[in-house]
Amino acid sequence: MQYGHFDDEAREYIIDTPATPLPWINYLGSENFFSLISNTAGGYSFYKDAKLRRITRYRYNDVPADSGARNYYISLMDGDAEDASPIETWSPAFLPAKTPLDSYRCRHGLGYSVFESSLHGVASSLTAFVPLKANAEINRLDVTNTNDFPIVLDITGSVEWCLWNAVDDSTNFQRNLSTGEVEIERNDDSTLLYHKTEFKERRDHYAFLGVNAATSGFDTDRDAFLGIFNGWDTPQAITEGRAHDSVAHGWYPIAANRVRIRLMPGERSSLVFTLGYVEVDPDEKWDGPASAGIINKRPAHELFARFNTVEKVDTAFRQLREHWTTLLGTYKVSSTDAKLDRMVNIWHQYQCMVTFNMSRSASYYESGTGRGMGFRDSNQDILGFVHLIPERARERIIDIASTQLDDGSAWHQYQPLTKQGNAEIGGGFNDDPLWLIAAVHAYLAETGDVSILTEEVPFNNAEGTQSPLLEHLRRSVAFTLTHTGPHKLPLIGRADWNDCLNLNCFSKDPGESFQTVENIDTDVAESVFIAGMFVLYGGQYADIIERYGSACSMSTEQITKETASVRTAVRVMSETVETAGWDGQWFLRAYDAYSHPVGSHADPEGSIYIEPQGMCVMAGIGLQDGKAARALQSVTSRLTSEWGTAILAPAYSTYRIELGEISTYPAGYKENGGIFCHNNPWISIANALIGDDEEAFAIYRRNCPAYVEEHSDIRKVEPYVYSQMVAGPEAANPGEGKNSWLTGTAAWTFVNVSQYLLGIRPTLDGLSVEPHLPGGFDDLSVTRVYRGVTYHIALRRSGERTLSVDGQSVDGSTVPLPDEGVTTVNVLSTF
Repeated sequence: MQYGHFDDEAREYIIDTPATPLPWINYLGSENFFSLISNTAGGYSFYKDAKLRRITRYRYNDVPADSGARNYYISLMDGDAEDASPIETWSPAFLPAKTPLDSYRCRHGLGYSVFESSLHGVASSLTAFVPLKANAEINRLDVTNTNDFPIVLDITGSVEWCLWNAVDDSTNFQRNLSTGEVEIERNDDSTLLYHKTEFKERRDHYAFLGVNAATSGFDTDRDAFLGIFNGWDTPQAITEGRAHDSVAHGWYPIAANRVRIRLMPGERSSLVFTLGYVEVDPDEKWDGPASAGIINKRPAHELFARFNTVEKVDTAFRQLREHWTTLLGTYKVSSTDAKLDRMVNIWHQYQCMVTFNMSRSASYYESGTGRGMGFRDSNQDILGFVHLIPERARERIIDIASTQLDDGSAWHQYQPLTKQGNAEIGGGFNDDPLWLIAAVHAYLAETGDVSILTEEVPFNNAEGTQSPLLEHLRRSVAFTLTHTGPHKLPLIGRADWNDCLNLNCFSKDPGESFQTVENIDTDVAESVFIAGMFVLYGGQYADIIERYGSACSMSTEQITKETASVRTAVRVMSETVETAGWDGQWFLRAYDAYSHPVGSHADPEGSIYIEPQGMCVMAGIGLQDGKAARALQSVTSRLTSEWGTAILAPAYSTYRIELGEISTYPAGYKENGGIFCHNNPWISIANALIGDDEEAFAIYRRNCPAYVEEHSDIRKVEPYVYSQMVAGPEAANPGEGKNSWLTGTAAWTFVNVSQYLLGIRPTLDGLSVEPHLPGGFDDLSVTRVYRGVTYHIALRRSGERTLSVDGQSVDGSTVPLPDEGVTTVNVLSTF
């Protein structure tokens, strides 16, 4: 069953009903100001950091769900008198009023959402977006009278302010109910309602909600607006048909602007509501003496004036659309499969942008109050994003590396506003350091910008600890090599990629965090997965030294010595995985704190895990002696179902204290036998590397949103983006999705489909072209902008691998970098 459809030409997903199985959301913003918005206009806004700069309030686990965000009310009035009453009130996005609509449609696009609805002959269109280079969300509401008689409408737009720190806002009521402060500014052609809580003390920022029309009234006090016993679906001010001009003093500050519109038959009227965020110079906070308490509104006036007409809004919206057209032109495929084309050309890359911006911090599953930006997560996000805006990827790499500790380990997360490590989570996740190498290598392969390696970057953001980024990579390698266990495999620490495989936790007490508690750490528990990572990314580090060492002031002798040392360590680790890490038909997952194997046929539960099969084969381990092929066959036979490939099987039926959180989930959910979409691409890549192109693409297709759209009633999550997890075959509800949007699946899937299935892969030496496509894909074309040059690449099936560049045959699979000044290269790859 479907609840909408793709519009590929418009680059939108059209939702036909507000009653989707779950709220289907979109993200607005791509720089500093961000908003989440659902198909009923739910969500919230924040500046940079969803925890520390939350602008509007949102209640997770609320009943009914997804209410109290952008609250728009259209009231059909019984006349034009000041005391006129509403005949009926509805919301253009259905919520919060919940009045049944004659028609409804939500169009989620790239950085914008549009809600089109009608009732009582009134057609409305609400367009929400965050303009480029603006700390504001723009809501344009168009209303048209399609009746043959004049009508009077009262339009109310409102938001509820969050008192900045989202955690404190939801817990510290003894203070917060006394701190709320607002200012009101009414003009002949606009009203701006300001939220200035704590501005008079330590804050130098405020927010506002403005409308570009004269208002008939306003409210800034929630209780006055809603009344007793009412929710956002039936506010007293809306039912009564008048605003109360309330001024909040503590309690619950809101902003609600009410505008009266008179429409003749066929007439349309437009309003622009601006939700803005402003920071002011600490020396220029006030308009007049501080004791008067009048904030400096000049920056707000400037921001509001940028979008206070329909023409200005149209221009900003067009610029946003053009921005995405330019970005998506970097990689574009044309094939006979419309589903493949729409995912590669639009939705994969769009989700990669969102995960780059959000990491795992703010979604409808991540509350934005704790996780911040993940060290591991953000490095992986760069893999799928770097081709879009390389300069932003460079900035992010520096930010991430700045949270690395001087021994090579890292804070597991950091706050995007302060860029300081998150002490509540800490470090000790021993896969983290190697992901930094992956991100830097991807950046170098995309750009060739060696200057990043000599960039001075601090450790732990401590002044005076700056070292070149290359030294950070060196310490990542050293950390792994100096933290090995009895089998000479890397120690797992608190966890590796799988945060729920906690081999040193041994938690008995409810409420303890599996990720932060280590009750037993004997330097015994080892990770085969990290070993595979080291073989892959240790090899990439050696390539970086070999290729760019001289540009980093290394002598030939130093380059030779370090490269040889690292390659030897990589070889030894690979051999160790093939012996100590091999279970007979697949790779082991780990060794626990007792040095017992995890992910072994000897255990009737959790016998095989997906992660080492993917990572070890991607690293090239077992390709020569058949181990890789056997491991992947085991994955197909033991882990794969119609919904994708499960993380492990069989699921654990009891709590295994020596394994940690992984065994706490019901069978088939999350890390205990769920289909973790993130590492399905690893298995697809691995199958491509062994030459099984049919299975490589089948893995991609099994849980790719466009290919499973018809099962939206089962999957429940948005059919245009990936979710973190799909319930596995052992679950009570197989195929049901959870944790959509913010997942490493986005980056890794785009890496898989763009670099391995379609085969256009950036390397340190240029673009490699080596497609791995199943039967039925015989003639495709890819446009790839790479290092300022546009490559037009034709992929044709012939049964033989050849490569020609501008009509000249080339040995191997790598397109040589063109001479300076060349802007276009034509490539033909047969396969």
